[in-house]
Amino acid sequence: MISTPHRQTAVILINEAVTAGARRIKACAELEISDRTLRRWTKDGVVQPDQRPLVPRPEPANKLSPVERKAVLEACNSEEFASLPPSQIVPKLADQGRYLASDSSFYRILRSSGQQHHRGRARPPVRRKPPTSYKASAPCEVWTWDITWMPGPITGMFFYLYLIVDIYSRKIVGWEVHERESADLAAVLIRQAVLAEGCTLRPLVLHADNGSPMKGATMKVTMEKLGITASYSRPRVSNDNPFSEALFRTCKYRPDWPTKGFATKADAQAWVKSFASWYNGEHLHSAIRFVTPEARHAGRDRT
Repeated sequence: MISTPHRQTAVILINEAVTAGARRIKACAELEISDRTLRRWTKDGVVQPDQRPLVPRPEPANKLSPVERKAVLEACNSEEFASLPPSQIVPKLADQGRYLASDSSFYRILRSSGQQHHRGRARPPVRRKPPTSYKASAPCEVWTWDITWMPGPITGMFFYLYLIVDIYSRKIVGWEVHERESADLAAVLIRQAVLAEGCTLRPLVLHADNGSPMKGATMKVTMEKLGITASYSRPRVSNDNPFSEALFRTCKYRPDWPTKGFATKADAQAWVKSFASWYNGEHLHSAIRFVTPEARHAGRDRT
């Protein structure tokens, strides 16, 4: 569609060429328009604007009715789905045998109703590139792990969450809460996770950043005994462990995350246990086609 100012400029140029002795058809061809188009533009001696935007258009046959739009908003604002995005709501409704609209329609309706904006304490998401050195095509091929702080009962006091995730299934395969960072404690957790997943002496890769617990002597010896290949983030690259970072973000921005801290280590452990159960068994993960990590890990996503 050519705008009115561009039409006016084209008409001026063609008229100048014709005045200079050029044929109008040739001048039009230079601007890649036909002589018939030029005559339509200059009908009644005035350059006419494009009338196509003004033509009444029939509504799409699949346009949602006001009742259907209301049902979408009611679902989004229900207690069950109030804290979930449309990308999570639509699959959960499908599991219940209900289909209201597509993801994009949900987002569009929320936006038109003034409800589509960034919520909660989290910063807007930033896309991270995963490490390219290793790729997983099945469970227990590549794991990644890290440690994050959990606020304690007073300012400056922390508990430490050790967490291991399988990058193929996104399943949390091991976790523990301790009162300090230690390579010895990390080695115990790695050993427990390997035994629990039954992947002893299998060609497993374990990715981590360059922290001292990740490179401690006890940790390295344990990995050698278990036949695990070590992978580390590049020096001075803070976002080379995106799977663990994304999981920690999901963890810390859950609605029931205690912003005032955990009173005791036991409280922190109980909370993480509940989170891991929800994450593995209920959370429909967008990176694995909206199935749960447990379903992906067990191969049930292929049935």
